[in-house]
Amino acid sequence: MVARRLTVSHNDSTFDVDYDTDDGFEVLKYQLFSLTSVPPDQQKILGRDDQIVSDESDLALISDKLRLVSIDGVEEEIVAEEKEKLENLAMSDEELARLIQAEEEALMMQHFVSRESKEQVEQRIQPYVDQVQMYEDPHRQEMARKTVPVDKLEEKALISLGREGNYKPTKVEQDNAFLLQLLFWFKQSFRWVNSPPCDSCGNDTRSQGMGVANSSETLYGASRVELYRCNSCSNITRFPRYNDPLKLLETTKGRCGEWANCFTLYCRAFGYDSRLILDFTDHVWTECFSPSLGRWMHLDPCEGIYDNPLLYEKGWKKSLNYVFAIAKDGVHDVTKRYTRKWPEVLSRRNIISEPSLAAVLSDITRELRKTLSAEVISALEERDRIEMNVIEQELHRKDDTSVSLPGRLSGDKEWRIARSEFVSDENNSLSSSSCPVRKCIDDHVTNIYSAFSPVLSKLIEYWPSKKAAAEILEIFRKIFVDLKNSPFRTRRTSVKSVSSSSGDIFSKMLASFDQLLDALSLKSELGVNGSIDICLASDPVKTSVALPVVFHALDDVIYNIGQCARLDSRSLSWPLLKLNRLCSGLVLASGEELPFGIATCAFDGTRMSKWEEPNGAAGCWIIYQVADNRMVELVAYEFMSANDAPERDPKDWVLEGSENGGSSWHLLDKRTSQMFDKRFQRKALTVSSPGYLSNAFRFRFLAVRDKNATSRFQLGSIDLFAGSS
Repeated sequence: MVARRLTVSHNDSTFDVDYDTDDGFEVLKYQLFSLTSVPPDQQKILGRDDQIVSDESDLALISDKLRLVSIDGVEEEIVAEEKEKLENLAMSDEELARLIQAEEEALMMQHFVSRESKEQVEQRIQPYVDQVQMYEDPHRQEMARKTVPVDKLEEKALISLGREGNYKPTKVEQDNAFLLQLLFWFKQSFRWVNSPPCDSCGNDTRSQGMGVANSSETLYGASRVELYRCNSCSNITRFPRYNDPLKLLETTKGRCGEWANCFTLYCRAFGYDSRLILDFTDHVWTECFSPSLGRWMHLDPCEGIYDNPLLYEKGWKKSLNYVFAIAKDGVHDVTKRYTRKWPEVLSRRNIISEPSLAAVLSDITRELRKTLSAEVISALEERDRIEMNVIEQELHRKDDTSVSLPGRLSGDKEWRIARSEFVSDENNSLSSSSCPVRKCIDDHVTNIYSAFSPVLSKLIEYWPSKKAAAEILEIFRKIFVDLKNSPFRTRRTSVKSVSSSSGDIFSKMLASFDQLLDALSLKSELGVNGSIDICLASDPVKTSVALPVVFHALDDVIYNIGQCARLDSRSLSWPLLKLNRLCSGLVLASGEELPFGIATCAFDGTRMSKWEEPNGAAGCWIIYQVADNRMVELVAYEFMSANDAPERDPKDWVLEGSENGGSSWHLLDKRTSQMFDKRFQRKALTVSSPGYLSNAFRFRFLAVRDKNATSRFQLGSIDLFAGSS
């Protein structure tokens, strides 16, 4: 650890910044953002002789005097060019020379060891060329679409965009979000087969070698059939390796070949330009062209991971040689996209020389395109040219060391170990130790919490019994469940359809629920036959985002009512009432799990997510900057334990506040030896040293419940509450 005091000039102002180099470059940028309002992605930091300070700089040695420049317009282009030059320089001298020399040596060696086995390459590729043509069959596409809960995935796609604050996405953004939801749905729907269960008694089986496919199996392309004997009843179970994705829609099981085969059909069925990726070291996956990214995107259905092409080399530790993209209109060598060790890979490419391989692929592609118009062929060739240029550029890009890629997740442990694709399960995840500053899109959470105030006041007025109040809230919970189960674009429910006795209760309580309904983008109106209907008031996606929050908030209110000695006006205080919750702030963390355990998950108000820090057991932190840099007094906060793994729960922590956006910190609260007794348990805590106005807060988590059992830290939620202004 090196403590630095930096003097930073920006425009006509000068700022003193106390900075700990162990916190990393992103924290420095965050502190400067707090002081200058220049967002981190718009900052150019200059040191001595106008040298650019970056995350690759030695922060312990940089100049004490820095200059901050805001990037915009022409300047942004200049800085982008400077950054590109710097990146190129990093590879242009000795390192790049070694790379070129290694590539030349590998190419020379290829002439000696290559057997020029053109037939072997063609025989490996041709079955997949035939296979991808099946994805264009309208009948197969229609059958695939029928198995997908399209409305649910469309809703989830729009929710994912809404949680980023994008409630008016473009068609391209919606399509990209739907594709990712299709990937996650497929990951949950398709089953991995190690050894199939006995089809007679359901018990475990063991391999008995291969069998001969029968006519019903060969009808769907099963040229291979694996046989398994039951460990209990000795029955023989057959596992045909079907190649026809139409059959896989029915069986929904297999290994990577079946997974990629079936998933690529789904992608084509929904109109995505897709291709099957064949890795000669025994794996297959999918690529889809992403208009939003302007390039092909890697998707591995077995792992549920996307846009991480270095997964296999960096995460699985595979020694790649040939990786081909096979589509209805061409076959391409995309090996360079999946490696940063091209000379090593090239030394293993000894089946055929590079010129001969290019000729083979060109011949196959020409054959696949022979019925296309000259205009279409020209457009495809232009896209091919752009793709090859991008791949060449990516090949020499520096690896992002802050991103940790997992070993293989699919398949049982023994099988993965045998293939040298196993990494410790504890650390086997996609994560980042260099997090961006993220904005919390959580004003709906604060609005929901606040909206319970009039509801509780009315309950105390009419039904001061704890039991009666809880029963009434349960009635309203059923109303919200009814709404949740209705189609998301036309949500509506009648109060009479929920309970025969709820009509009178709802009439008395209706006015007190107006604020809550508004927070959910809902409204009440008079329905047919005098019923009271609850329906959408505005954007249905806002309701979809907010409904999970209200369910969990209701559960918490009902629990806190039960904890009250008696239900009266004196009960209307913390923690039953959760007023003045901070929202819409900016968050930065020491690390996070991608894509479902990011830092803002701790502030989304639901039990369905959590912030997870893969290396947090040894200590981690999270910083919250108040929206608009407002100065507030923090009086209370609440933690919720996550869904699993109690050993990862926080045990010791310190809460600090800052009046200058993080340049210096003031102790607000300290807790030790804290224990969560159950999952989703909330701890409502008051700040032990209130009265300090701050515009940023930092939690430093010093220990987890059992550091010997895990390297990870996790927390279900964090809620911060300010004093009344």
